[in-house]
Amino acid sequence: MSKDIGIFGNQTMGQEFLAGLEKKQFMFSLVISYTDTCTIPGITIAGKNPDLLAYTPPADAEFLNFGYCRCIDAIPMSPDGKPTPGLLTKTALEAASISNVVINAGSKIAPKLPYFETGLDYGKNIAVEPAMPLDSVTQAVEYGRMIGRTLGSFTDCLVIGETIPGGTTTAQAVLTGLGVKAKVSSSMPKNPTLLKNKIANDALAKIKSTNPFDVVAAVGDPMIPTVAGMLSTASSLTKVILAGGTQMAAVLAFSKITGYEKKNIAIGTTSYVIDDHTANLVDTIKQIDDIPVISARLALKDSKIDGLRAFADGFVKEGVGAGGASIAAMLKVGIDAKHLLELSEAEYQKTISQSRI
Repeated sequence: MSKDIGIFGNQTMGQEFLAGLEKKQFMFSLVISYTDTCTIPGITIAGKNPDLLAYTPPADAEFLNFGYCRCIDAIPMSPDGKPTPGLLTKTALEAASISNVVINAGSKIAPKLPYFETGLDYGKNIAVEPAMPLDSVTQAVEYGRMIGRTLGSFTDCLVIGETIPGGTTTAQAVLTGLGVKAKVSSSMPKNPTLLKNKIANDALAKIKSTNPFDVVAAVGDPMIPTVAGMLSTASSLTKVILAGGTQMAAVLAFSKITGYEKKNIAIGTTSYVIDDHTANLVDTIKQIDDIPVISARLALKDSKIDGLRAFADGFVKEGVGAGGASIAAMLKVGIDAKHLLELSEAEYQKTISQSRI
């Protein structure tokens, strides 16, 4: 096993999970979604400005497949030019020749490429109104089950990533609503935890039910039930890596009611989420179920490029399934973090030189 992969939580299960996937085949799936919650000032730095937030998910999907974006003129970046973590995902997938598919689960803007369509509307601002109708949660789970069954039958391991601006805030609300004492991560070095907790608690105060479907309908986002549905069927057929940070904890918590095959599941993230002292991913997962949390120890702190080194300094940390994709590449072809860094730097330079900004 690669020295650049760490195991947290259930060590024995984690070691068995990884050992069974060395040199095996992987498929990466990216679930793109949107919640108007991201428009609350101070919640996220995804996208160059608030008007472009809705374009971040489809742009991530397009960049992953084309190396450039079609719905906007440049790859998604923070206001000061830090690149989407999709750059890390793209690098890892290409380094290991891992195929990927896109699932549209309520993105406000459709990507300009082939994708699975769920027909879901985007999530509303939970500070103002319920996230979505209860019927939408049911539809998301059912369509997710169909997609998970299809994708799970084609691979030794299905990696499920997500991209949804503001998603850690809805994840905080869902986890709190389901009785989990969680501290979610952030795309910013200074995590706006007080703001996120206030939004979550105020939204939860408006509902009476503790039924998980009602909680997700009131304070969640369309990504959560869609991925839960995918997990329920895919994990009965193959290994599944839930590729993300604390948002995947919300998926796992909701999945307790939709079901999954425990021995086939691991959370896959980056070391930057594990090291985030304002969050508690490993402890959050332990509260939900005794499954392993696996991290890719990336070498971005050694980068010569400010925009990549920023990931190690607390910006972004994770997203677009970057941690899970890196773990998959390490397992499939044995690539290490140093080599991934070199390839990421080359991808960054190529992307910047091609940018139309």
